[in-house]
Amino acid sequence: MSPRHLILLALLPSLVATAAETPERQRPVGAAQAVNVTHTLRQIPEACTRLEGTFTGDTAAPYTFAVVRTSEQCQPRARFVDYDKAQPSEAKGWKLNDVIRVPSAACPAQQAVVRVWRLPVEQKPELDGQGQSRIYLEEAKKQAAAGQIARIPMFAAQMSIEGKACR
Repeated sequence: MSPRHLILLALLPSLVATAAETPERQRPVGAAQAVNVTHTLRQIPEACTRLEGTFTGDTAAPYTFAVVRTSEQCQPRARFVDYDKAQPSEAKGWKLNDVIRVPSAACPAQQAVVRVWRLPVEQKPELDGQGQSRIYLEEAKKQAAAGQIARIPMFAAQMSIEGKACR
């Protein structure tokens, strides 16, 4: 086999995985990031969160990933939940929302991959006679006490490292 065929065979598993995923948002591979430089992967304004990552240069844990609240004043319209607890899958109604790929500048053969899942909720606000959606405090307290709180959309993210580690 030629070296070209060997390279294609080595890349085949990642190409098959990429072809099988069809996220709601399509994006190209991100810019290569340097070691020990924290970068924003994505913002999710409805959940008041920002996804951040850092290549560490450590072979045991080459990448750290964090979900950061954007602002204390932000009022979330969605929740960001722990991936391991939620175990999102299409069978449970979750949708693969985004796949973010970020190569390492120090090791181009290695990249961090963050898969963002979204659990949509059909939300149709009831409008009053003036065409406004209003929430009345006493009514909301009664609904909450009765366990009738409306569901809100949720997000979860999973991070993995793909490719070969450099020495």
